[in-house]
Amino acid sequence: MSEPLTTPGEGFHPHLHDAAGQPAAPLRTRLHHVRADALDGDTAQSGGMRRFAAVSGKTVGSEKLWMGQTHVAPSTASSDHHHGESETAIYVVSGHPEFVFLDDAGSRPEEIRLRTSPGDYIFVPPFVPHREENPDPAEEAVVVIARSTQEAIVVNLPGLYVLGAGEA
Repeated sequence: MSEPLTTPGEGFHPHLHDAAGQPAAPLRTRLHHVRADALDGDTAQSGGMRRFAAVSGKTVGSEKLWMGQTHVAPSTASSDHHHGESETAIYVVSGHPEFVFLDDAGSRPEEIRLRTSPGDYIFVPPFVPHREENPDPAEEAVVVIARSTQEAIVVNLPGLYVLGAGEA
């Protein structure tokens, strides 16, 4: 039999209570339950999208990881940006977002569009300029993001460019 679902605000271990008069256990000795309705919207943003933190240094005390959601409205594109030193992994939950970057494997830089579907994954290396687009006129695109830094690093850019060998 399963335990009943926790309710908002119950804290870290809803069934383990701190003893009266004793200090609470440190953040890094407990599991953390971040409810879907408790995501933190106070995170770095780019125009055209909204990021929500679930796991971060601020929300749970993580030291090496950031994880959350990004929502891109119908017929919307984000600003061009990169995520600094963070490696970024993206899982498409809903919609068909497109991830756009410049590739210089040919004779001239070429804009590449990665068209995705629910269940797909994208990897964004550190410092690579890109943007997310949602071409669907009716459906919001939602993705889950994991980053190799504890906070969401976002560097908004005036445009896309090819990441040179000496720029990282």
